[in-house]
Amino acid sequence: MNEKYVHGYDPRENVRLQDQATTLVELLHSDTSYPAGSDVLEAGCGVGAQTITLARNSPEAHIISVDISKASVAEAKKKVEEAGFANVGFRQGDIFDLPFEPESFDHIFVCFVLEHLARPVEALESLEKLLKVGGTMTAIEGDHGSTFFHPDSEAAHEAIRCQVELQKRAGGNANIGRELYPLLDAAGFDSTRVSPRMVYVDSSRPRLVEGFTKKTFTAMIEGVREPSIEADMIEANIFDRGIEALRRTTEADGVFCYTFFKAVGVKP
Repeated sequence: MNEKYVHGYDPRENVRLQDQATTLVELLHSDTSYPAGSDVLEAGCGVGAQTITLARNSPEAHIISVDISKASVAEAKKKVEEAGFANVGFRQGDIFDLPFEPESFDHIFVCFVLEHLARPVEALESLEKLLKVGGTMTAIEGDHGSTFFHPDSEAAHEAIRCQVELQKRAGGNANIGRELYPLLDAAGFDSTRVSPRMVYVDSSRPRLVEGFTKKTFTAMIEGVREPSIEADMIEANIFDRGIEALRRTTEADGVFCYTFFKAVGVKP
């Protein structure tokens, strides 16, 4: 898997991913759990931001979490051990060529991974081979095109478009959430159901203001400032006005909205 992770691997990105996972646990994972004794593959675990929730929600399932990055696997393993969970094993591996026998798993979970792949259908097809008949594929992705806010700001939209374009140039798709149904359908899954999960933030929800608008979304956009300017996508002053506008949405009269999509398909 040669696709580039557009957000990078520095410690600040690890913190942002953890903030995102913690803030969105209920919204994304209130209905994510697997039966006792089932074998679950988490494909693309990264630094373990979602792994702890999987382990907590399915304490009697056997979870194997894999990632292409050796450093990320080590970080994820450390997090899970520190949290006291013993139902997760870790492997380094490429989603397109994982070292497991066909039909090894009852369920597969993929979160914020497909957006970084130039060949998401091929990735899903590769994973589908590892599922038992009747097993489920759960995929969760965001969609930057779903972002809207008050007060509105064209500069903020331009800064967001920079992140979308950089991810596209790296082989990914920051607007992939809306495509989950056709992607799973193309990969051969049946009975796919997609549910949109909107994050709505205003000043009456201070936890989301801090954890999502500031530390997750705005931090992500701010993180692409230098490459966006270097690529002549945007002028520095416009990008900076965009970040200021996103921060403005966290004030008393501000509103911020973003939609994630969760899809569950069945192997026929």
